[in-house]
Amino acid sequence: MTASLPPEIFWLVAASLMSALIWVPYIVNRISENGLWTAISNPRPDTRPRADWAHRMECAHRNAVENLVIFAPLALAVQVTGTATALTAGAAMVYFYARAAHLVIFVFGIPLLRTLAFTAGFAAQITLALSLLGVV
Repeated sequence: MTASLPPEIFWLVAASLMSALIWVPYIVNRISENGLWTAISNPRPDTRPRADWAHRMECAHRNAVENLVIFAPLALAVQVTGTATALTAGAAMVYFYARAAHLVIFVFGIPLLRTLAFTAGFAAQITLALSLLGVV
């Protein structure tokens, strides 16, 4: 972690970067399945990949973006309001690792562990929100 970034922002940037890169493997798969021109012209983006792992990665990518929309404003609000604590820093770190675990577990298709990883990330979001509200 860099000394110039607060922990919540560091983990927000890390989660954003991870979410931004998740599409690469499933697009490479789309190119290998359909050819470069079909993949880049994207006439039917809802076409399901033949490879199950690629379909699961697309779903994991969507889920990562959906959750980033919740995490990002919370992490930013902690900084703007000056309410950062060791708890909020820890929650931001837990969020990142929970989302990384969720991605890997989702791609490998392990439902119970995926639910646990998702729940850990959700709990980190709730921790940030409750901290902002002064509950914890």
